[in-house]
Amino acid sequence: MHTTREKILHFIKAHRHVTIAQLAEELSISPVSVRHHLSALQAEALVHAAEVRRGVGRPHLEYRLTDAASERFPTRYLQFSARLLDELKATLPAEAIEAMLTRLAEGMAAEHMQRAAGKSLEDKLDALVCVLGEEGFRTKWNRVGETIQLTEYNCPYVRIGQRHPEICTIDQTVMRQMLSADVEKTNCVLDGAERCVFIIRPQSIAAPVNAG
Repeated sequence: MHTTREKILHFIKAHRHVTIAQLAEELSISPVSVRHHLSALQAEALVHAAEVRRGVGRPHLEYRLTDAASERFPTRYLQFSARLLDELKATLPAEAIEAMLTRLAEGMAAEHMQRAAGKSLEDKLDALVCVLGEEGFRTKWNRVGETIQLTEYNCPYVRIGQRHPEICTIDQTVMRQMLSADVEKTNCVLDGAERCVFIIRPQSIAAPVNAG
């Protein structure tokens, strides 16, 4: 049986934006209880509120799902992506698939290169973590001796990667492009590791050379 908060999420999903009064009527609970559940959902970044003014009088709050909440609902994107890659691999050589994924990752990095331009290594790494976060990766970097270690705590491609492991080159290519550095993967969840881990060596980041 769905919990009250799950029912709230499903009701908002069906109606796109709702008020406390609508939720109270739908769930047959008091507005005070609705506010309590909405506050908890907001704390989990699953729901956000917006002031809406209709006609005269004070504006009222309407509640909508965040992107994070929308991703909780079943989709067929995973199956479609896997089937698409199946078809591509059946008709194209492995080298062409690899080149396609590299171009895709380079395009992703190019969209965000200005966020790392002219910055220190640490600031580039912080920008990289933000970019990867926007793409669905949860990462953290830290110094380990003379190297930088970047750990992925979540990968949005892990399920499709189980069927098509070559997809795992995407995040590594984004790292390499944004940092202009060699990036080595030392641990991978597809090989049984708990997390994916990458090693970045600062000395591999070359400074621009002036012509002439």
